[in-house]
Amino acid sequence: MLLVHIDFIILTLFGILSMYAVDIHDMHQSGVPMAVSPNTRQFSSLQQEIKDAAWRQIAESGVAALSLKSIARDLKIPLPTISNYFPDQDALVTSLIIDAHSSFGDYQISARDSFPNVGQFLQRLMATGVAYREWALRYPERYMLIFGPVSPGYKPPMDILRPFMMRSFSALVSVLRELRAARLLNVDSLPVLEPASFESVLSAGTPISKEDQIIYTLALVIRSRVHGMVSLEITGQLPPYGDGASSLYEFEIKSIVRQFVDI
Repeated sequence: MLLVHIDFIILTLFGILSMYAVDIHDMHQSGVPMAVSPNTRQFSSLQQEIKDAAWRQIAESGVAALSLKSIARDLKIPLPTISNYFPDQDALVTSLIIDAHSSFGDYQISARDSFPNVGQFLQRLMATGVAYREWALRYPERYMLIFGPVSPGYKPPMDILRPFMMRSFSALVSVLRELRAARLLNVDSLPVLEPASFESVLSAGTPISKEDQIIYTLALVIRSRVHGMVSLEITGQLPPYGDGASSLYEFEIKSIVRQFVDI
């Protein structure tokens, strides 16, 4: 009798599982979206998927609309799964800012290095300036996350972000150092800032030479000028110049060169 009961239970369970398998197969064939277990994804893959979903949200609605719940819904994963990768939303935002600065810096460095020959100072300076705008136009949501307002209440962890911020600044600084070493910089009238002014890219108390004060001051002046034009363009506050926008930007880069480089 006991064996009969066991056989009956096994057959019943087998029937239920078979029906469930058929339902799953039918859902798959019909295109019904199904939640994907995070265990079936590689850690790094799901981490990148979370960030990609966050970038899509930012591009569509701005960083203020960023929501972990929406990301979980978009990726069809449980909300607590995200905490395995990012403890909270601020951690996710910090990771996005790091990625943006890294990409921004890499793009400018690559442009600078496209002119590797000795003495190509001006070409490297021009290429770095052009790359600044090109990257911003290609990734406007990343540009605005770096330079625009972030989520309400978000406090950037500067000790973590500073090295990546410096990387996005390093291509310009390196070219200016080359020009200074070649005695081609005209900085006689430049008001040199105090070291405390550079704490966004240098840790507080970092020793800085007088020469580096000159370089960083000029780099901040140049970045401020190109940043102004690019930010107005990115946010739609310039008229629709079309191709003329590139000409205006190139004119500004050449104006900077004429003002600060002895050619």
